[in-house]
Amino acid sequence: MPRRRAPGLPPDAAAFEISFDGRPVRALPGQTIAAALWGAGVLAWRTTRGGGRPRGAFCGIGQCFDCLATVNGEPNRRACLLPARPGDVVTTQEGHGRAGLAV
Repeated sequence: MPRRRAPGLPPDAAAFEISFDGRPVRALPGQTIAAALWGAGVLAWRTTRGGGRPRGAFCGIGQCFDCLATVNGEPNRRACLLPARPGDVVTTQEGHGRAGLAV
C-alpha cells in the first residue's frame, strides 16, 4: 500500500529524518515533532516526575504540557507545537528534564 501524503502538501514534498532515542523517524515538511512521532507509532516521549508514568501528546494545542520532550539537547520543548526539522534529535524526557544539566 503506498504511503499517503499529508493534506495540503505538494506532491513533491520530500520526507526527511529526525531521530527519537537513537532510531530514525520519518517526518514531512510542516509536521510537528509530535505528529512525526505518532506517525512512527511512538505514543509516549516523557515520563512524569512523580511515578515515572509515560506521557505523550494529549491536547495537541500546547496547553497541557504532556508532550514535553528534549529536542536537540533542550528539555521541556512542546512537541505538539514544534515543527520537525531535518536532523532533529528527540530524546525521551524523564521527570523535569534537567538531568545532566549544570545548575
